Amino acid sequence: MVSEKVVQFQNKNKDLNQLAQQIVQMLQNDGYKTQINTSAPVGIVIQAQKAGILRDIITADRAFTIMITGEPNNFAVHIGIGKWIQNLAVAAAEALLLSVMFLAVDIPEMLWTRHIENEILKRITQLVG
Repeated sequence: MVSEKVVQFQNKNKDLNQLAQQIVQMLQNDGYKTQINTSAPVGIVIQAQKAGILRDIITADRAFTIMITGEPNNFAVHIGIGKWIQNLAVAAAEALLLSVMFLAVDIPEMLWTRHIENEILKRITQLVG
């Protein structure tokens, strides 16, 4: 099962790099470890991972992956759970990013993921205005 939510925004005239930085700051304020690639061929890719001993043991390679695609007046925000890519800033190959962008997850994790995704998307929508 693959979980990905996509929200489309039109006529917002939003600086996408600035939006990405606001999202990163929001996630860091919530205790997430983040990394960002603003020069990915697919758009802007942000990864966020919640730290913790139990999380490190069970799902060390999983993270929320947020991708912003499009242009200031017509863009989409994709969010899902994906593989934590070491050195995301230098991972520029589109095929690499898309192949691990969103992972299949089991039902209990899917329910938790959807709850967190909804919260993050709600806050991103508030940032967009």
